Amino acid sequence: MSATATITNISCYQFAALSGLKELRQRLLDLCKERGLKGTILLSTEGINMFIAGLREDVDALVDELRGIPGLEGLRPKYSESAEQPFRRMLVRIKKEIIAFGVEGIEPAKYTSPRLEPKELKQWLDEGRPVILYDTRNDYEVKLGTFKGAVVAGIDSFRDFPAAVARLPAEMKKAEIVSFCTGGIRCEKAAPFMEREGFEHVWQLEGGILKYFEECGSAHYDGELFVFDQRVGVDPGLHETASSQCFACQTPLTAEEQADPRYVEHVSCPYCFKTTEQQQREQIEKRHAAIRAAATPLPGSVPYEHERPLHVPAACDHQTLLDTLCHVMPHIGRETWLAAAEAGRLADKDGQRVTADQIVRAGEHYLHLTPAQREPDVNADIRVLFEDEAILVVNKPAPLPVHVGGRFNRNTLQFIVDVVWHPLRPRTVHRLDANTTGVMVLCKTRHFARLVQPQFERGEVEKLYLARVKGHPPQDEFVCDAPVSAEAGKLGGRNVDAAGLEARTEFRVLQRDADGTALIEARPITGRTNQIRIHLWHLGYPIIGDAAYLADGEIGETQTLAVDDPPLCLHAWKITFQHPLTKECVTFEAERPAWAHAG
Repeated sequence: MSATATITNISCYQFAALSGLKELRQRLLDLCKERGLKGTILLSTEGINMFIAGLREDVDALVDELRGIPGLEGLRPKYSESAEQPFRRMLVRIKKEIIAFGVEGIEPAKYTSPRLEPKELKQWLDEGRPVILYDTRNDYEVKLGTFKGAVVAGIDSFRDFPAAVARLPAEMKKAEIVSFCTGGIRCEKAAPFMEREGFEHVWQLEGGILKYFEECGSAHYDGELFVFDQRVGVDPGLHETASSQCFACQTPLTAEEQADPRYVEHVSCPYCFKTTEQQQREQIEKRHAAIRAAATPLPGSVPYEHERPLHVPAACDHQTLLDTLCHVMPHIGRETWLAAAEAGRLADKDGQRVTADQIVRAGEHYLHLTPAQREPDVNADIRVLFEDEAILVVNKPAPLPVHVGGRFNRNTLQFIVDVVWHPLRPRTVHRLDANTTGVMVLCKTRHFARLVQPQFERGEVEKLYLARVKGHPPQDEFVCDAPVSAEAGKLGGRNVDAAGLEARTEFRVLQRDADGTALIEARPITGRTNQIRIHLWHLGYPIIGDAAYLADGEIGETQTLAVDDPPLCLHAWKITFQHPLTKECVTFEAERPAWAHAG
């Protein structure tokens, strides 16, 4: 095809009883490909509908072929021209209907409403005849133009047309109505349907707006006509206009709308443009829906068997498996491990049962087999505060363990996050206790985790917590430098230990209440396990709801609270760190819980 050749565009339809559709489909497809035609042909037992473009002689060859099919002898295409081929490919499809309507009993091959020729309609309008022009097209088509004073159906799809007719005022049933659409095919069904619904004087514009343009030009019409090809719009002279169509939302766009800064080709237009904030809000709502789906029912609520891996550290080389287990998990009693071994619940990496006195070597892997169990319920209402390609920031609820441990393997934040963000596995770069609520940072990839996690290790991350404590500290601001034990004790808890790890927390009293409690702001300078809880406990101001560090100075018997227990009043409120992509300092804040509101 010559680069300067004029392209002929045709659109036409014909309601007729067709058969042998599969053979006809292949025949037409072969002819169109042989002739270099592009576009779409829809075939149905009720007729044919098509939009085709190519050189005039090739288009005429197709029309001649179709007119030789019984029922299609009177096929009358509407012609227009364009400088370029408006279609990308050639499709011939078999459909239930050539124009989807979905209403039984409307059969244009057997009956259609009276037809009104375009020139006669123009004459009526010139004379001021009282007639209602009813636009049966979709809203996005009407946007580019319609007849002056026309009543529009106000629909997104032709299948919505019956509902639109039901909304029309009763007095219209006595009026003279001329229905119209692009080429007339929709009115072949719309007008008879309106008659069936009690409208007494309904015509259909013969050939639709396209034929009206051919014969009458722009008289009584405002704007241009939306067409279903790459031209998008044609003017009353049937010449392609400057209108385009949004790739994202399919809205037709005028030249002025394309000049709008919100129009980005293949991305957005003034009608679907969303700010970064809006996009993030919508994405977060989608994440929340996915989290609810992943946590309903709770993933650990169905009994299951579990294999917990154990890696033998270098310090345990040539020790017994029992001694190794006690070294790695000292918070679990020796008697518990002996009972597990006797029950056959310790195995090597191949699943072969082993005894407690098995001699192990550094680097070996063993398994702790647990019988079918149901995990305790947790609060899985994880709320996303921010997400981009590098980081994920959430407001962690409580009680909810972050990682696998103890009685929790699936009812954990990490498990639920892995399900929702699959195939990504966001990595936690710090942690919160199961009973602590508040802001947590995860990284989308190992690369970003390597940029963020060292900030925590170097003490460069600023963290602020809120806590409600028993008692009223006498000073508004105070510091605790008590070292925290390096080794876990009962239930994994720690204690103040003169030989322990250096720890420092700065405190500020926000409010002293009449009930004998105080709202405290805590700023941990170091990051020891349970540091804030231990320091307040050590100072004589234990946190309300803490089941581990009790007011009497003892360690409690509960590690993770039950869902119905009073909450631990400790909340990770704010966090500031350097974003791994922008290298700018960013701050995220988790909304205060009810107990943390001052005043």
